[in-house]
Amino acid sequence: MTETGEAVPEEVVKKLAYSFPIVRHTDMPEEMKEETIALCISAFEKCSNNNENTAKMVKDSMDKMFGTAWHVVIGESFGFGVTHEAKHLLYMFYGGSLAICIWKCC
Repeated sequence: MTETGEAVPEEVVKKLAYSFPIVRHTDMPEEMKEETIALCISAFEKCSNNNENTAKMVKDSMDKMFGTAWHVVIGESFGFGVTHEAKHLLYMFYGGSLAICIWKCC
């Protein structure tokens, strides 16, 4: 309920409830992890309904900030097994069931 007594749509409540990142696994240094999470949130806000554009935006930004060879997968209900450079992997959820896997190859 809002201050005026109007009911808030359930879709808005769900979106607000899941609008924070949940890091499932990472081996990144703390500073890199925080920058990557902020970058992902920013990309999701700009391209909220197109995962392909969001992944491209995150990959391009990671390449500029931390060097080339970054890979980004965004979607629901996927598993993965990757070989990655040490201290360059982040796997997190955002917006409920949307998963983001970011890693750098050697």
